[in-house]
Amino acid sequence: MISIIIRTKNEERWIGSCLEAVSRQSRTDFEVVLVDNNSTDKTVDKALQFGVTLVSIDEYRPGAAINKGIEAAQGEIIVVLSGHCIPVDEHWLDNLVKDLDDETVAGVYGRQEPLAFTSDLDKRDLLITFGLDKRIQIKDSFFHNANSAFRKSMWRQYPFDAEVTNIEDRIWANQVQEAGFKIIYEPTASVFHHHGIHHDGDPERCENIVNILESFGQQETRTSTNNINAAHLNIVLVIPVREEGLRMLAGKPLYEYSIEHARQSSLVTTVAVSTDDDAVAARATEAGADIILFRPAGQSRFDVILELLMQSSLSMLEERGNIPDVLVMLEATYPLREKTLLDQLIAKYVEGGFDTVIPARTEYNSCWMDGEGSYRRVDDGYIARRFKAPFYTGLKGLCCVCSPATVRNGQLFGENVGLLKLDDAIPTIEVRTESDVLLAETLLSSPLFSDKRA
Repeated sequence: MISIIIRTKNEERWIGSCLEAVSRQSRTDFEVVLVDNNSTDKTVDKALQFGVTLVSIDEYRPGAAINKGIEAAQGEIIVVLSGHCIPVDEHWLDNLVKDLDDETVAGVYGRQEPLAFTSDLDKRDLLITFGLDKRIQIKDSFFHNANSAFRKSMWRQYPFDAEVTNIEDRIWANQVQEAGFKIIYEPTASVFHHHGIHHDGDPERCENIVNILESFGQQETRTSTNNINAAHLNIVLVIPVREEGLRMLAGKPLYEYSIEHARQSSLVTTVAVSTDDDAVAARATEAGADIILFRPAGQSRFDVILELLMQSSLSMLEERGNIPDVLVMLEATYPLREKTLLDQLIAKYVEGGFDTVIPARTEYNSCWMDGEGSYRRVDDGYIARRFKAPFYTGLKGLCCVCSPATVRNGQLFGENVGLLKLDDAIPTIEVRTESDVLLAETLLSSPLFSDKRA
């Protein structure tokens, strides 16, 4: 059997994709041992859903963490995989371990490819270091435990240095090579890795990493494609229904339109409605909601912000054992969304590595900010529109896609925000008054709009 050792510390964003890709391998004779360093997010909860064996550690040293994981492992072949690495295909595991049939081979390490949103510094490191040609290393001790394999019998003779803070893998490789064994680089055993071997040029880490191989020649990359498959993520959409969402439009309440929009998405896994009203809950269920999140009545006041409602909704989801990879919020007051909007925003979030993605309306008109007793103009002035830098008005109620970690901290906007610029103004129309209802009903009956929406 193969034992896959995965070391983690707050890897909530990545661990689901990592383990999902591991679960799809062509080989099934493996177990997963998670060595977790006191994660404070949902890393462990998500990992346990995949049936991993959990080993908890209080102090992290890379070699010591691997040693602890192997001590708990049942397999005679050991694979070490970082919690933020995602196997590229279903042949990763088979390709990584096949060379271990050769008793002269001490260890194998695989290719690491950047994600589309990996920084240029890290892309450079990964593309230079991990090339397309297989290598047999006799003297060169480069080895990388983000994606590696070796026999447990070899580890028993040469355990990893438990004290060093970096390059435990290269120290180990040097030891086994001095004993006459070979190291193999196997490019067909590839993983996606969002940061490079120097962690975006971190000086302290770079100082500790030596003997980096440079691969020359044309590089084949997948950085322009969607490296993380959104279809394999647990994407939960929440519709907080408040008083304004109960307004009737063309014979049904506004929130039913948002449920309909959620159901049109090919990527949303679960549709949840947050309410404190039994009648709303019953009707929302009939309209297609998967889950009803009954919130405390005090959270339905007009002055309770959406951030709090979403934080509470996430907590209730997690208490049920539903741990999202991605959270999507829709306010019920936008009944005119186009059917592709949600999937566009989710795809942008996944492909771009953002903390939050929202649609935005482009504004070229004159803009002022309120100052102390006067207004200060902040746009570029009276110049031709084509030369004027626009402002962007974010529309989080139209749709907000965000990381659960951001919501758990009581925010909808993380540090890294992506905008999907909308050319069409119709989806941005919000319905809150009777005149808004009349306008929306007119648009809903328009054949041009229904073609985009149906």
